[in-house]
Amino acid sequence: MDSWKSHVRARLFQRDCSQKDPFAGTFNELSCLAERLELQEEFWNDSCKDDVGQTDACARRVQHQLKESEHLKEKLSQTVSDLTTVLYLKEAEILYWQSQVSRYRKEALTLAKRANALQANLSDSEFTVEVQAKELAVLRVEQRELKEALGGAWREKDDLLERWMEEKREEAERVNKNNDVQDRWHRFSRRLNRHLHREMGKQTSTPPGTSVTEPSPASPNDCPDVNRDHTAESNGSPLWRPS
Repeated sequence: MDSWKSHVRARLFQRDCSQKDPFAGTFNELSCLAERLELQEEFWNDSCKDDVGQTDACARRVQHQLKESEHLKEKLSQTVSDLTTVLYLKEAEILYWQSQVSRYRKEALTLAKRANALQANLSDSEFTVEVQAKELAVLRVEQRELKEALGGAWREKDDLLERWMEEKREEAERVNKNNDVQDRWHRFSRRLNRHLHREMGKQTSTPPGTSVTEPSPASPNDCPDVNRDHTAESNGSPLWRPS
């Protein structure tokens, strides 16, 4: 609300000034003529009171000029006094504005220093950002290389694991085959032992004087079943397991 009032007041003052400006010279001339008219009336009134019979026009003119000169002198002295007062006020105002200018100059210098410091900090920050951007690019390249190396390592690990599983599978098959061969050999040796015990019993039951040939100890080569199983194993054919 106050700002609106100030705006209206400023607009009215501007309008008054714009309306008085064309007539400023007329008003000043009118005031000067009015002062001279008052001075002449005072002079004529004084001359009529002092010497009514005097008809010397020259003396009256001189006295009139003297009165005008005194009046102008008083007016000039008053004008000088007013101008002196105005001069003092202007000097005080000039000092005030000089102090304001000095203060604003100091503030401007301070702000300029701060601006320079901020500019320097900005330059340092831009340089730091640029360096970090380059380092980030290098780190991304290294990360990509490490990812590729990790992928290769995983593939190599998978290949090694597959090979190891294959070797373990083959080893398990060999162990199973050996176990099967051992089982067959043990069964064959038990059968041979039983057969040997039966032959020994027959010898004890034969009459004396009868010659009996003793069987030689059995070996894996003497067993046709074992030899057949071993041959099949070496050829890669499936083993025959007796029930």
